[in-house]
Amino acid sequence: MAGTSKSEGRTGLLNGLAAYGMWGLVPLFWPLLKPAGATEILAHRMVWSLAFVAVALLVVRRWAWAGELLRQPRRLGLVVIAAAVITVNWGVYIWAVNSGHVVEASLGYFINPLVTIAMGVLILKERLRPVQWAAVGVGFSAVLVLTIGYGRPPWISLTLAFSFATYGLVKKKVNLGGVESLAAETAIQFLPALGYLLWLSAHGGLTFATEGIGHASLLASTGLVTALPLVCFGAAAIRVPLSTLGLLQYLAPVFQFLLGVLYFGEAMPPERWAGFALVWLALVLLTGDALRTSRRTARALGLAVTESSAEAPAANATADVTGATGVTGATGAVREAESVASGVSGVSGVSGVSGVSGVSGVSGVSGVSGGAAATGVAITGVATASAVPGAPAPEAGVSPLAKQ
Repeated sequence: MAGTSKSEGRTGLLNGLAAYGMWGLVPLFWPLLKPAGATEILAHRMVWSLAFVAVALLVVRRWAWAGELLRQPRRLGLVVIAAAVITVNWGVYIWAVNSGHVVEASLGYFINPLVTIAMGVLILKERLRPVQWAAVGVGFSAVLVLTIGYGRPPWISLTLAFSFATYGLVKKKVNLGGVESLAAETAIQFLPALGYLLWLSAHGGLTFATEGIGHASLLASTGLVTALPLVCFGAAAIRVPLSTLGLLQYLAPVFQFLLGVLYFGEAMPPERWAGFALVWLALVLLTGDALRTSRRTARALGLAVTESSAEAPAANATADVTGATGVTGATGAVREAESVASGVSGVSGVSGVSGVSGVSGVSGVSGVSGGAAATGVAITGVATASAVPGAPAPEAGVSPLAKQ
């Protein structure tokens, strides 16, 4: 049993590394699609993603959710909102990468956990611990420093962070599995995207049929590039702890940042380094607080289970009423511990995951929006990861990072 558990954990970790690694390296892919513009690439991504997930759903024969969704106008409306928000996220990310703003795009996913927490306070009326307030304050200072450094607000970063955080929040309300969620969203995106491609073709601007079979194949592969990380994220989300997913989600923006600086050669003047340093400090505070809270929660749950086990013999030896009272007490202890856990999930922060669901992210991970759809968003694991703010489900997840 222990061997199976270790094997499962190893499999989950490898899938998590694969998912966030792919999302982190995706800036290398979008420039290969030139001379197609960002809008054409986005439209192809929508069309081919639907084709890919439709085939996946045919293979696993999972269609019952579609009929249920169509009978629930409120949930369907939320899916429409999710599709609109992730369209903005995908489009801005592709444009940013192909326009030489990879570093600024990576910043969006660094600050995503902070934006997710801020939205939790403003929209969901959540309460923050002092360290979380400090992290949000440091993050706000970072944005001010970067605004001065850029000579303008870092609007690419802010658009990516707010769109993916909103995506994670909406996906949490919809509560669909990763593949199902991506299928529903791309089904909504499909007709407008196909209509745009037909219009572009009629006006002689479509590169799909004019730049050779290699270019057409790369455009068609945008569906695979969107869905494959989500599949890996889903396999990871059901096998590894949320705290591990939370830490893994930082791989994507780290890889993107390094690519921007070392591969694409983007400028990093001192004031920009100062802004990024403040963001990283905020994330260190946030992650440290989340890990401490997670450990306290685990201890509280363990204590509740121990007390429940100790009370069981006594409860059996007493009258039914007394026994019921003992069970109620144990249930209360477990619920109290679970309430602490829910507080952790609100922070642990790690937006790539929440988005994905998902990011979820983070309700979703879908993970990092750049790839997921996060984003964020992956198979059966998304619901598990959706408690983490910010990874999609990673499409959150998204998902992380339906992320780029």
